[in-house]
Formats: sequence, C-alpha cells, structure tokens
Amino acid sequence: MRRILPIAATATATAALLLSGVAPAVADELPPVAVEDFVYPDADRIYAERGIRLTTGDGNMLLADCGSATGLIEVWARDVHQPFCFSVKGATGRLAMELPAVYGIKGNAYKIVADMTVDGTETSFDITPNTWTAVGQTADPEKRDHTLVELRATK
Repeated sequence: MRRILPIAATATATAALLLSGVAPAVADELPPVAVEDFVYPDADRIYAERGIRLTTGDGNMLLADCGSATGLIEVWARDVHQPFCFSVKGATGRLAMELPAVYGIKGNAYKIVADMTVDGTETSFDITPNTWTAVGQTADPEKRDHTLVELRATK
C-alpha cells in the first residue's frame, strides 16, 4: 500500500498539471533532436573558392587536396585549370555535385560510377579502376558539355 500512494499522488499531480495547461518542466529540458540532412559542410565557401558545387553525400566521399594522399579520385573539367580530387573511406561512398564541362576522371581502387547530365538527359560512365576514363565531352560523339552530378564508389 505504501508504494501505491506515492505513485497515485504523482499521477494525480501530473494529470492536474496537464489539465491546467501547464506542461511539466521536464519537456523544456530535453535537447533538440539532431537530424542529419546530408548537406555537404561549407558547400557555399567551397563553391566561391573552387567553383564546384557540392550538394549532398553520405560522408564517405569527401573533396580532398590533390596530392595529399594516394588512392584519390581525380576529376578534370575544361574551364578549371586544376583537378578536383576526392577521397573515399569505407565500403561505399556517394557525393552529389554540380561540376560543368567534365571530360576526364581517374579512378582509384573502387568501382566508380559517374552520373552526368547533358541537354536534360542523364548518362552514367563506369570509371576504369586506377586509370583515366574519357567522360563527358571527350566520350560524346557530338562533343557536348556534360555536367558531373554524382560520383558513387563501391569496393
């Protein structure tokens, strides 16, 4: 009987607070829920400095400084005079972006697929591991500019 009385008193007090419109203080003390939106960090700064718009990814593929490590994916675009390099960690990696006029990609040890758009149509290129693959304008019989929109890597 002693156990029932404190529980009943607590339940009665909580019900009275709720009916009066006063919420218990505990609800205000809870931290906000963290929600991952997969937006690439510092994307606006990177776009302003480097000219590549990184949008979303899974966190396993990241823009890297070329020459900072071995096994990087290297992407060349016609209007940019330096490559963009990407590192991959884990079994898979995915990074969505906007990089116009891409014409060549050097793969790493992963199986890489590059999704590109041209004239509103999406096309995919399988990148040869550890070597250069012609993509976009260099692989298109009509020599049209292609925009790289996503890289996907799997081991």
